[in-house]
Amino acid sequence: MRKLMNKITNFITLKSIQSIITVSFAIITVIAMVFVSVILSGKFSSTAKQNISRSTMQVIEQVGFNIENYKNSMIDIVNLIDESINKVNTTNSPDLIEKLDVILDMRDDIVSIALFSDKGNLIMGDPFSKLKNNADIVNQEWFIKAVENNGEVFISSPHVQNLFEVKHNWVISLSKAVTFNQGSEKINGVLLIDLNFSSIEQLCQKVSLGKRGYMFIVDSKGNFIYHPQQQLIYLGLKNEDVKDVLKTSYGTITQYIDREERLATVKTIGNSEWKITGISYLDEFYKTKKDITNFSVLILLFAMVFIVLIFIIISAKITKPIRQLDNSMKKLEEGDFNTTVHINGDKEVVHLAKTFNIMVSKIKQLMEQIVVEQEAKRRSELNALQAQINPHFLYNTLDSIVWMAENGKIEDVITMVTSLARLFRISISRGKNIITVKEEIEHAKNYLIIQKIRFKSKFRFNIEVEEEVLQYKTLKLILQPIIENALYHGIQYMVEEGVINVSAKTVDNKLLYEVTDNGLGIKPEVLENILSYNSKENGGAGVGVRNVHERIQIYYGKEYGLEIQSELEEGTRVKFWLPIEKDENDEK
Repeated sequence: MRKLMNKITNFITLKSIQSIITVSFAIITVIAMVFVSVILSGKFSSTAKQNISRSTMQVIEQVGFNIENYKNSMIDIVNLIDESINKVNTTNSPDLIEKLDVILDMRDDIVSIALFSDKGNLIMGDPFSKLKNNADIVNQEWFIKAVENNGEVFISSPHVQNLFEVKHNWVISLSKAVTFNQGSEKINGVLLIDLNFSSIEQLCQKVSLGKRGYMFIVDSKGNFIYHPQQQLIYLGLKNEDVKDVLKTSYGTITQYIDREERLATVKTIGNSEWKITGISYLDEFYKTKKDITNFSVLILLFAMVFIVLIFIIISAKITKPIRQLDNSMKKLEEGDFNTTVHINGDKEVVHLAKTFNIMVSKIKQLMEQIVVEQEAKRRSELNALQAQINPHFLYNTLDSIVWMAENGKIEDVITMVTSLARLFRISISRGKNIITVKEEIEHAKNYLIIQKIRFKSKFRFNIEVEEEVLQYKTLKLILQPIIENALYHGIQYMVEEGVINVSAKTVDNKLLYEVTDNGLGIKPEVLENILSYNSKENGGAGVGVRNVHERIQIYYGKEYGLEIQSELEEGTRVKFWLPIEKDENDEK
């Protein structure tokens, strides 16, 4: 049970809401339907047995009523014949014989009518008048019981009547002690009427108790008054258990005969000792029950499929807005902050959708705010780094001027001071970050002049600029850091003379700066990551390649920036890609 509960818990944890709703309700419905089916099946079985018992009882009560009427009618005939005998002076009276003949003609079920003296002598017999030689009348059960009953009619059990020479019939004997006149003498005797089974058989054979059911009648001693297979019972070819029947006056009992279950419904006929019993076989009921069960199973399966389909449709309708919300959340996880949810449905789900939209909007605003703040922060850092150029470079330049003045190099001092003044004029640019290409090139030129004097003709430089690009707008102080990098890392340690070339032109509708040198070059492992990692420059500008690249991309976008090519011992080429800007576009 614990494992089953764990599996159900895991299923509910891992599956979707729609699956949980569908499976849960389907399982609950199926369990409820099976539970109800089991209860109804048990109730059906109990009710069916009660109905079988009730219907059988109704049948045998009707049959019992008819048999009771038949018995009473036969007793009335016995009493009528008794009265007729008492009215005549002799048993040979033609009126009496005529009356008996009429009764025999009217009643086919009467086999014979006979009158015996108390000594067992045959006084009168119709239609049989001759007894067998060895007939022992006084020891017959019907004779003894008639005498003992003192005027009451005795009804015997079925037996073979073999008193007369003509016929041996299975009969039921009705006997009564009577008094008849024989001349002037009153003689005691016994009136005997033998009945065949025709009437009782007709009453019982008309009854239908299923395909195999039947009815039988027994007396208090278990003798069969009627049975549809009575001959087989007497021959020992069929067994009929009447023990429980004899113990029951009225009601239904369950019997198991030859491994078959059957219901025996018993009723005692009137005030007599006869018991009429109806036998119903339950295998017919079970067959009907099986058919009903199979039909119920089909209905149950159809209902289960129908219910599952209904639950799938309902759960899909319920979970559709939730799935839409889930899909939007997945898009949000993938970085799509432009996603929104428009859901119509339950107010709880609509509220979730509105909350989700508000959350996405706030996240988007916060991210945009973070981007703006980070860009502002980065610009401030780059501006601070850019500002650091002035005091550091100024210190080195002034130191060089002092040294040249002490050595009497007045012309070099004048050139360096003039270039330094122009350099700082452009660097300040009244606080602007965007200047013309002409100013940027002039700034780079003055820087190269100063450094050429300081490095004592360690290198030479060339500057080539297309005329049309001079008035284009550009981010200021982007050439100087790269030139500084070329001097300190490419040319400073060379034996031969270094060469730095600077150019500006338009290519593919873009502004292109190029700074090339014939210095030592950049190692491949450094070149591979130079635009991805900050590199600390030794001396010089203090602003590295990475900072220039970031400044360009911050101002103009990711499609612009630096492109570096370098070979060891061959030199380095740095390309600056910027957009063409002809109008005033001052940095805020």
